[in-house]
Amino acid sequence: MGIDPLSANSLRKAVFLDRDGVLNRTVQRDGKPSPPLSLADLDVPAETLPALQRLAAAGFLLVVATNQPDVARGKQTQANVEALHAHLRASLPLDLIQVCYHDDAVACACRKPLPGMLLEAAREMGIDLTQSYMVGDRWRDVEAGQRAGCATL
Repeated sequence: MGIDPLSANSLRKAVFLDRDGVLNRTVQRDGKPSPPLSLADLDVPAETLPALQRLAAAGFLLVVATNQPDVARGKQTQANVEALHAHLRASLPLDLIQVCYHDDAVACACRKPLPGMLLEAAREMGIDLTQSYMVGDRWRDVEAGQRAGCATL
């Protein structure tokens, strides 16, 4: 009998991070916090990099799980979102970025508060969700983490 490569002993722990309001600052539009629309709007606080480096050094995979419904709403392009993510991957020690481009009107499993992005990352990267954390700034992030079985902040 072979050894299961994803047995409980080989699963890894992760910190799932929301993007806007956690990794980068939000932009105020019409009095509401909004995601950056371009690299010129992207503001990553100086303390983000050393914090992520400490988490990575402690053995955590770093996975971004972000809803980006402005693409479905026609307020943002997928190309701009991908450019923002390419910049974040180049400047921060991120292992994976999961994105939901849907609006609430689409019944998808990936849009937080559903845990689809976290569950997919766990399957893809061999993550033990019970030893992992979800860090977010909104109820949707916390609920997605709870539904996936993570501790939440």
